[in-house]
Amino acid sequence: MTYTFKTAKPIVLIIAMAFGFIANCTSAKAADLKTLTVAGGCFWCVESDFERVPGVIEAVSGFTGGTVSNPTYKQVTSGGTGHYEAVQISYDPDKISADQLLHLFFRSIDPTDAGGQFCDRGESYRTAVFFEGADQKQAAERAKSEARSDLGRKIVTPVLAAQRFYPADAYHQDYYKSGAVILTRFGPRSKAEAYKRYRSACGRDQRVKQLWGKDAPFIGGHS
Repeated sequence: MTYTFKTAKPIVLIIAMAFGFIANCTSAKAADLKTLTVAGGCFWCVESDFERVPGVIEAVSGFTGGTVSNPTYKQVTSGGTGHYEAVQISYDPDKISADQLLHLFFRSIDPTDAGGQFCDRGESYRTAVFFEGADQKQAAERAKSEARSDLGRKIVTPVLAAQRFYPADAYHQDYYKSGAVILTRFGPRSKAEAYKRYRSACGRDQRVKQLWGKDAPFIGGHS
């Protein structure tokens, strides 16, 4: 069968409209996503934990809370920039709420430690919640209060207004699941294997389990 231009044109328009509808739906859905930025020590670990949570679309490792623009990993971990290693979590509020994410966050860290987290010491490894808007601030304060009540101890994790978030370079993104081979003190290993060894040696899961017991949400998922 031979199609004339007049015959084909409506078909092309219908296809274009369909693609436009899909694109608009995708854009609208992306616009509906929300973000929550938290600092919980090693950002590889926080990213690994929260990308497993249903309703979380993506977790990006980076830096926030400091005074230097576009800081490097070396600058931040050397100290003096004021930045925290942080993770910006993008989530679908129809599937999970800020309250639920913050409940998980406090139980995935040691919120009683003001000097860093686990084996990582220094200002860049401190914990914090960076809120966007009054609702998220209230959710963070509620989660902090619940953590204090559950532990019966002072919670030192501050609730701070969000500042500019700087994503870390590509080397640090998805580190926990990367098959790229790097040289470690154990010899050549994939990043994923190096991450597992680091997490175990750093004592993160051991300390979280000691603090939170059965309420620790991510224990046992990194073997």
